[in-house]
Amino acid sequence: MLDAHEFLKALATVLCVAAVTTVVFQRLRQPVVLGYILAGMIVGPYVPIPLVANREVVQTLSELGVILLMFSIGLEFSLRKLVRIGATAGLTALIQCSAMLWLGFAVGQVFGWTAIESLFTGAIIAISSTTIIAKAFDEQKIGGKLRELVFGVLIVEDLIAILLMTALTALSAGGGLSAGMLLQSTGRLALFLIGLVAIGMLVVPWAIRYVTRLNRPETTLVASVGLCFTIALLTQEFGYSVAFGAFIAGSLLTESGQEKTVERLIEPVRDMFAAIFFVSVGMLIDPAMIVQHWAAVAALTMLVIVGQVFSVSVGAFLTGNGVRTSVQAGMSLAQIGEFSFIIAALGISLKATGD
Repeated sequence: MLDAHEFLKALATVLCVAAVTTVVFQRLRQPVVLGYILAGMIVGPYVPIPLVANREVVQTLSELGVILLMFSIGLEFSLRKLVRIGATAGLTALIQCSAMLWLGFAVGQVFGWTAIESLFTGAIIAISSTTIIAKAFDEQKIGGKLRELVFGVLIVEDLIAILLMTALTALSAGGGLSAGMLLQSTGRLALFLIGLVAIGMLVVPWAIRYVTRLNRPETTLVASVGLCFTIALLTQEFGYSVAFGAFIAGSLLTESGQEKTVERLIEPVRDMFAAIFFVSVGMLIDPAMIVQHWAAVAALTMLVIVGQVFSVSVGAFLTGNGVRTSVQAGMSLAQIGEFSFIIAALGISLKATGD
């Protein structure tokens, strides 16, 4: 059990170092996300600088950043908008994930990894990061059709990631993967979403409208964040991602018509915890490990950049988007993110992959 002193020490270390690196990167006209990641390397255990933050504390706080970021994204997507872009984003995500899964498997086989390790490799590089894109798009003030398309694809990717984890768990256990098992997992996910949205539509918009009528900003903030965490926790209890639950919470709140008010209130809190998330990513970077496995790192990095740009661009173009928007979407999604860490950890926990 961590005491208050350890918690405060970790928080102070992370925020002070992040503040310095962020100022430096802003002066250099570079994305502040890079400054946060550098701060994570400085306070992490792998760089010999005597400023080490407790990774457990930082990881816990970073989860709050992911939840609040996904909640903010959900505030931009009403359920009607999601339905409108669902077919386009869904087909694009399916093309992209299928291509990257196959390419990752092929590269794994070239490096002599086992079939299951190669499958995990494909799954790891198939899912892009919503958190990275949310921060980058906000900094660059990107909106409109491109923003809708990219975030639509990312949400579908999260659903695909859940199904991939189910499939990989079954394969790792040696039981094989049947069409019935995959259909059952898909049906369970669909039923959960339908139930959550149906109940949420009855409760959430009415509750938020009632709270905002009180005209007390702090009450609105507390109620909105409480609602976000409650739905995220409920989603986790059913075995799904807290980030996905937070996104649904934001979409439900949008139906109240008060999303702009809520977004303005949570923005400072969201940005602080999002910064801690990117610091936590930097803490995972081990330069010695990169040098040791430089060939695989280089190959997979190039595969992510080239493969994601090409597959997303093709998928977006085939679903009726212009060449410019399709290529921009492909370049936006040329990275991997939070689910990649989760899938990698799953492989290690199941003893399906090596460290």
